[in-house]
Amino acid sequence: MKTREELVSKIKSENNDWDVIVIGGGASGLGAALEAATRGYKTLLLEQYDFTKGTSSRSTKLVHGGVRYLAQGDIALVLDALKERGLLLKNAPHLVKNISFLIPSYKWWYKPFYTIGLTIYDMLSRGLRFGRSMPFSRDETIEKIPTVKKKNLRGSIKYHDGQFDDARLGINLVQTIIENDGVAMNYIKVEDFLKEDEKISGVIAIDQETGEEFIIKAKVVLNATGVFVDKLIQKDNPKARHIVKPSQGVHLVIDKKFLQSDYALMIPKTNDGRVLFAVPWHNKVIVGTTDIPKDKAIIEPKATDEEVDFILETAGRFLEYKPTRADVKSVYAGLRPLAAPKTDSNGKTKEISRKHKVVVSKTNLVSIIGGKWTTYREMGEDVVNKLASIAKLSKVKSVTENLHIYGYKQNVDFNNYLYFYGADKKEIEILISNNPELGDWISKDLKINKAQVVWAVRNEYARNIEDVLARRTRALFLDAKESMRMAPTVAKIMANELGYNKEWETHQVQKFKELTQGYILN
Repeated sequence: MKTREELVSKIKSENNDWDVIVIGGGASGLGAALEAATRGYKTLLLEQYDFTKGTSSRSTKLVHGGVRYLAQGDIALVLDALKERGLLLKNAPHLVKNISFLIPSYKWWYKPFYTIGLTIYDMLSRGLRFGRSMPFSRDETIEKIPTVKKKNLRGSIKYHDGQFDDARLGINLVQTIIENDGVAMNYIKVEDFLKEDEKISGVIAIDQETGEEFIIKAKVVLNATGVFVDKLIQKDNPKARHIVKPSQGVHLVIDKKFLQSDYALMIPKTNDGRVLFAVPWHNKVIVGTTDIPKDKAIIEPKATDEEVDFILETAGRFLEYKPTRADVKSVYAGLRPLAAPKTDSNGKTKEISRKHKVVVSKTNLVSIIGGKWTTYREMGEDVVNKLASIAKLSKVKSVTENLHIYGYKQNVDFNNYLYFYGADKKEIEILISNNPELGDWISKDLKINKAQVVWAVRNEYARNIEDVLARRTRALFLDAKESMRMAPTVAKIMANELGYNKEWETHQVQKFKELTQGYILN
């Protein structure tokens, strides 16, 4: 894998000869850059923060067709998502796995109603089905999830969907892009556009670490910055209308004792008309989510007390042990970049379609909005078709449907704490074998050792503590206080790897401690 220095050199050597520049290192940007690079287009992706720093590391960790979208009658979106769900399992089996969900039934009509609906869901999966839906009796339901609320329980309906690790998929996509001769860089901010004959012809970008400026030309530029799409659109044209409607989704992470199962729980209709999930993940349980319209896009959104209380109250109505604020290990919020409706949706973002949209300005700035992680590949294929047409690039057929993602490994042991590294697992074990001290735990509870920090710096473009503890490992999202305790050790290892001094360590630990306050409930 190329080093950061080698990638910077490549930007300098080819700064006037890029086919495609992608701005944004989240799901949509990574999908587009991978699609472009694998078609042989000279591709550069620039991200001003870390890869998946925003919404794309803050999902419910589900690869799914969307049972709720089926209920809304959005069959086309469900069909696309179910296809892509199957392709993700095929192409990244080290990160995606089949997980069984139970919908508890407390009314007589629940089982027949949801069994019929989920049977249709299975049929729409066609050859990429994950498993067959079926009703369970009361006793079978309690056997599968012992902590489910038992009063008035009539049984449940089982269905299957996929689970993944969003930030880990993100870094593996970066590595796949680079393997295919693309360049993907974090901590390089696009400051402005270059224009020729009133058409965008490239970007001016700044390295956030060194302050170095790059003047980079390209045949076409993609704005894939999620909830920040409007900022770049208005940098191009200050009079342009806003095309994104941010919607906040909050998740709580609690101890596995509240679920005590490998099955996930799905509550099909909450008081606000959404669904609520309780999903086992990395030896914890994720509970969420909310869907609250927001007026402003920020990089570190915060959960409101109302959102937290709503999730705890709803979960408490379906679990024997009611989680409280004191039980929350971490709380995280993300902003969905939904396509702003042209008509009033009564402020209900759950009614705004999750289908992605591609928008082209008069200056040929291409922007992509909406969508979700499950359909990242399809979004990339769609938008690159548009980019190729605008830039008059040679027509090349997409190959990503059958492209193995970096780290691809079959027959993964998901009980092994290093499973999500896939094929790189053995390389980390070699690191430890060559230097046994790297096998020491930084956190025994979260199963994170020193070798993982070294690996993140050397091979996964981690540049600071947050990169390692939030996204290369998931410590911040799993247990915020534990991640804070780990920070000084991680800083010391990273300073040694990157050649930084004690002052850098101290500054990094302080910055990370400030960040963690937003993930801890007081």
